[in-house]
Amino acid sequence: MDDKKGSADASPWQGNVPPQPTLAGRMELMAGDGRMSWGVGSAPSLPSVDDDTGSDAISITDSVRSSTMSLDPTLYNFVEENGRTYHKYKQGRYFLPNDLAEQERLDLQHQLFCLTIGGKLNICPLPETTRRVLDIATGTGIWAVEFATQNPDTEVVGTDLSPIQPHYLPENCSFEIDDAEDEWTYHEPFSYIHGRALMSCFDDPGKVVKQAFANLEPGGYIEFQDALFPMGWVGEPPRESALYRWNELMMEGLRKIGRSWSNVINYPRYFEEAGFENITEKRFYWPTSPWAKGKYFKTVAMYFQEDMISGLDGISMKVLQATGMTPKEIHDFCEEVREDFVNTELHAYVTVCYIYGRKPLHQS
Repeated sequence: MDDKKGSADASPWQGNVPPQPTLAGRMELMAGDGRMSWGVGSAPSLPSVDDDTGSDAISITDSVRSSTMSLDPTLYNFVEENGRTYHKYKQGRYFLPNDLAEQERLDLQHQLFCLTIGGKLNICPLPETTRRVLDIATGTGIWAVEFATQNPDTEVVGTDLSPIQPHYLPENCSFEIDDAEDEWTYHEPFSYIHGRALMSCFDDPGKVVKQAFANLEPGGYIEFQDALFPMGWVGEPPRESALYRWNELMMEGLRKIGRSWSNVINYPRYFEEAGFENITEKRFYWPTSPWAKGKYFKTVAMYFQEDMISGLDGISMKVLQATGMTPKEIHDFCEEVREDFVNTELHAYVTVCYIYGRKPLHQS
């Protein structure tokens, strides 16, 4: 692989487009007024119900819709179904769309994952000098671009099934179209391997973790960030609600297509079986609406709500079709679910796990 690191005198960006402001910079302003603090401890506890659900929510919603990074809109080599486009390479391996609407949602979701941990890109204790980084299932590539921008001396590689990444990149950042479940053929080891929102990606996540272990240098880190479904509830779940039924139907459909949105509970075991040590897991929570107390939870909730409302049809379509529902039935059902996402009387949340481990310095 060619050395793409730029000199200190050269611009780190290819082309004439300057870098976008990083999320960390935007989050600093929010942290200053206490919005980003969840209170004491290294991670927030379960959210509690706020009797005044309107407080802080309006201004937060306004900022959510204007904060995504713009990407190259060029679409190519894609398959169209039900008015959405999907990846052509390894067609059918990933069941979510890849069109511009989905790219915008993924960029918003990137900010949600970072917002959750105070504007950071990762929680593992990386050394000051990290030589090579791999971002698997990179999506739009926004995480890889921001990591490369913040670490100009680090070579960052992102891989995905869809070629939807931007064209203007830091010189130390590159993308490859690849399936992380295929055999990895990298000639140099990585210092850090990152994966996020992987729950829809793999048939055998344990195999991916083992390949990551084999392709890390001694002392290198792996970190996965992922959500755990079905959703949890504060109090008795309203089983008649569309949101509850959506969770149940999605679990049924996922079982029928051979995927699981509950695999995150197995990540510690996958890491241990692969040979990682010092495995650390932290759990965070995304409420479905600003029903939860505190500015931290209200902010996270509005990002998560926008993420789900904008992407609900694309997330649901192929999975719910596996249950026997028609596209029209799915569209109509999703409208009901959207109403529940803005209903502050429904106290649902998603658990999000950030887990990392280190490859031993010396193999036994």
